[in-house]
Amino acid sequence: MKAQEIRDLNVEEIDRKVKELKENLFKIKMKLSTKQVENTSQISMIKKDIARLLTIAKQKKAVKGAAK
Repeated sequence: MKAQEIRDLNVEEIDRKVKELKENLFKIKMKLSTKQVENTSQISMIKKDIARLLTIAKQKKAVKGAAK
């Protein structure tokens, strides 16, 4: 997910997306432990997406707090 796409989302949508990605990451890690994952690079891509989402959510919350 690109940063611009994330910035277009509101904070609630970002939180929902983070939850969805964390569940997906858990499932992939479980498959990895049973040797069923073919593309292990998915794990790092999902982790980076989660970090990107959390960073932008924190920025949005800081801007919203400063605007009050």
